[in-house]
Amino acid sequence: MVKKIGLILGPLSFIFLNTLSLESIDEKASIVIALAAWMIIWWISEAVSISVTSLLPIVIFPLFKVMDINQVGANYGSSIVFLFFGGFVLALALEKVNLHQRIALTIINKTGTSPNRVILGFMIATAFMSMWISNTASTVVMLPIALSVINLLIDNKKGGSKSEKNFSLSVMLGIAFSANSGGIATVIGTPPNSVLIGLLENEYNIEISFLNWMVIGLPFSMILLAIIYLLLTRVLFRNENIKFKSSSQLISNKLNELGKLSKKEMHVLIIFGMTVFLWIFRTLINKLIPGFKLSDTIISVGCAISLFAIPSKFSKPQFILNWNDTKKLAWGILILFGGGLALAKGMSETGIVSLITDSIAGANLNIIITVSLLITMMLFMTELMSNVALVAVLAPVMAGIAIGLEIPILHLLIPITMASSCAFMLPMATPPNAIVFASGYVKVSEMVRAGILINILSILLLILMYKFFIPMIFN
Repeated sequence: MVKKIGLILGPLSFIFLNTLSLESIDEKASIVIALAAWMIIWWISEAVSISVTSLLPIVIFPLFKVMDINQVGANYGSSIVFLFFGGFVLALALEKVNLHQRIALTIINKTGTSPNRVILGFMIATAFMSMWISNTASTVVMLPIALSVINLLIDNKKGGSKSEKNFSLSVMLGIAFSANSGGIATVIGTPPNSVLIGLLENEYNIEISFLNWMVIGLPFSMILLAIIYLLLTRVLFRNENIKFKSSSQLISNKLNELGKLSKKEMHVLIIFGMTVFLWIFRTLINKLIPGFKLSDTIISVGCAISLFAIPSKFSKPQFILNWNDTKKLAWGILILFGGGLALAKGMSETGIVSLITDSIAGANLNIIITVSLLITMMLFMTELMSNVALVAVLAPVMAGIAIGLEIPILHLLIPITMASSCAFMLPMATPPNAIVFASGYVKVSEMVRAGILINILSILLLILMYKFFIPMIFN
């Protein structure tokens, strides 16, 4: 019913808003606002695919003379779109050769065999993978491993004691929440990060390098991970008096099943390592080699090409990836980036952002209270709406608010974007939440109980970052 209502309400809202005549808004700006409303309704209701919704600017903007087709189309071919494309290809390679599972099992094996250490191992492994592959993929990888561990370590046929149930619950919630928070650490870890960086480059000529984002994102992700771990294991779902004798052997057996590191795994590991190295040190490399203009996107696409073009076996040319593998690529997310950037460009070109800026500048608002409310709004809205769509629509508006409040754009937009990935309360908020909920070990009430506390602590952490940490990095 929601989808049916949304399907009709979207275009109706576009028609209705176009019939309104507001003195402060011209005809083109009215078209952009109306289209934004249409897209938001379809995104929230999921009446059609969010990627299909993201194609609307290609039709509407040229048709109503907001921008010509080439201007709109350029947003779908933005450098940020190709940065994420390269990241997706790297993730495909990691998954194809099963290297992601080996990395996960190795991390879990190193953390120890006590209940809390097992939970910590799953959380660290999931968060690390989410830095490089999608949070959905990292959760899908970790879930069967976690289920095997739980089933072998706990006698579930008898229901288990309260502590054993708490252990199972902590493992499941730990995986979901780590997948959400781990992606915040890198540019390619979660789509909202790239949407923001694309907006900053396209509209404000502000560049955030892969390393600069990690300097902010990694500490936040690690602190959030520590908070989640302590809340789950020490406060909410304590698992005292459990001793596992076979967990170490179980993980070792699973690693042994994978066998020795294959040539293909080593091939991908070298390319992965080189890519991360270049992302981190590209600024230094550009300084050392005058005239060299290495960018994160060039590195990302170069990595993608190498996985298709450098054979893992020269005698009988075998490549890690072939083009058929890209059927699994999240092409829809790339289109969604383009749609978000096109909408942002429309808001900028028609003066909507300037209008918001002027309104906020004249309102004489308390800055810290306003920022706190915006972070809180973004964080709780992401429980109900796609975080990518949310950032695509609201980031340009937030940029206008930042200018109106006379604070640096980055100081507001970075915590706002991070807040969009802090969805811990509801199963439908993110795919990881939904996946672990489907396991049967987690009740909605338990996820809400843990999630509401983590949400509140995330807000406080983001406010502290806005006030103290981000100004140190971005003066």
